[in-house]
Amino acid sequence: TTEIYTLSLHDALPISDSSPLKYKRVLLKLSGEALMGPGQFGIDIPTCETFAHAIKKAQETGAEICLVIGGGNIFRGVAGAAKGMERAQADSMGMLATIMNALAMQSVLESIGVPTRVQSAIRMESICEPYIRRRAQRHMEKGRVVIFAAGIGNPFFTTDTGAALRAIEMNCDALLKGTQVDGVYTADPKLDANATRYDEVGYQELLAKDLRVMDPSAVSLMRDNNIPIVVFSLKEEGSLLKVLHGKGTSTTITNHGA
Repeated sequence: TTEIYTLSLHDALPISDSSPLKYKRVLLKLSGEALMGPGQFGIDIPTCETFAHAIKKAQETGAEICLVIGGGNIFRGVAGAAKGMERAQADSMGMLATIMNALAMQSVLESIGVPTRVQSAIRMESICEPYIRRRAQRHMEKGRVVIFAAGIGNPFFTTDTGAALRAIEMNCDALLKGTQVDGVYTADPKLDANATRYDEVGYQELLAKDLRVMDPSAVSLMRDNNIPIVVFSLKEEGSLLKVLHGKGTSTTITNHGA
């Protein structure tokens, strides 16, 4: 399903907000489709600019941010395999798509003065750094945004799993998953008018009820390392800043649950 984002993530919460950050170091997970904006394919630069301004304002509050961006706006490995491609080869193509998205977002971020580094799980030093955990941590400490590309560098794993792994390795306070809905629901709210949103839900319940927020391997990683996932809507005005301050509408997934 095409996700269309006509959003303003950065206007609702002023920079002067002095409330403490609930989450200081976070990994922001975006789908590749988020970068399409109103298009049907590829990268929409105005949409990328909106994300970039949101990230810049979040940094200005003292947050340390890293990103993982999917590749579904360009190529999705599972879809390629479904059409007859060999799965490992198709997944490799999907990983390359995530690198393209990471480079695009890096360019936009740096155009507004946000120092950014791309680190790839597949080595290609001529265009980006290889993934080195301690170097990535140092970049974040220096106020740079780090974009992790190419998943974990192996086929058969999604970018959700890559995001979970990097969030753990970076000692993040939370993994923020930006979606087109404002949290986790008991059922698909587009199909079920009686679906209700969870303010908080436990990892075990999420897995038991097969509430497909992230793939199960990613959820299990986050559960085992006791790092919350916060699911929020990219369409809600000022949503990224609100989540960082513990405000706004979202669902928090934890080991404690509701």
